[in-house]
Amino acid sequence: MEKSNMPVWFITGCSTGFGRELAKLILKKGWNAVVTARNIDQVMDIVEGYEDTSLVISLDVTDKTQVSNAVAQAQEFFGKIDVLVNNAGYGYFSSIEEGEEEKIRAQFETNFFGLVNVVQAVLPGMREKRNGHIINFSSIGGLRAFTATGYYHATKFAVEGLSESLSQEVAPLGIKVLLVEPGPFRTDWAGRSTSRTPVSIKDYQETVGVRMDASQIGSGKQQGDPVRGCEAIIEAVYAEHHQLRLLLGEPAFKMAIEKTEMLKENFESWKELSLSADFPESER
Repeated sequence: MEKSNMPVWFITGCSTGFGRELAKLILKKGWNAVVTARNIDQVMDIVEGYEDTSLVISLDVTDKTQVSNAVAQAQEFFGKIDVLVNNAGYGYFSSIEEGEEEKIRAQFETNFFGLVNVVQAVLPGMREKRNGHIINFSSIGGLRAFTATGYYHATKFAVEGLSESLSQEVAPLGIKVLLVEPGPFRTDWAGRSTSRTPVSIKDYQETVGVRMDASQIGSGKQQGDPVRGCEAIIEAVYAEHHQLRLLLGEPAFKMAIEKTEMLKENFESWKELSLSADFPESER
């Protein structure tokens, strides 16, 4: 096949974790990859030997001008973008009460608004050719929440809602949306990619503090394999029957099923109270 006919993947956050491994897999397959990172020195090794099928761009997703320029550069170089991967993001550990506004807003700027910036920049090209695939990285933390990471969950719950609406808006235009929901994986999420506000309020030490300590101790020992996770993502993109959500890893699958059961129990237990809020049937 000619280079122009090979799929073009535009991937954010390629310096570590899923973004890095996905870029490597795409290039190894002989496909085209737009490899982006805030510091391109951290990704140059990925594209060695793949100069004809790769394009490295410095990109901070919170900068709309940079995003627009990066998308335009990619489209000029490859002629199209077939698959967008919104992977850039990071964690933030803090109790809700002790959360620092500057850190909270910064995380939303990257995890949510940065994702929006890239989606909005890529959609016109996908709409024009009536084809495309948008992969938004959420997390099992986009489906259920735990102590210490409330603000991170808030960003990912936002990504979930946005993606669910987006999928309905663009489906008639030939564009598919995939929400990727990993559990614990051996990426740098709990390491240097995470910001922390130490617990100083004693009342939160046994909840928030314990989980923060556990996350640090468990970093690098998670059962999720990023390479196998990326292979699953690629398979899902080209699957015959598309689904909106892709859970990654056994812990994520189990926690998601538990969440659905908890929701059902919650809803059913207050069914009568919920229904009592309607006008009586005779008055409708």
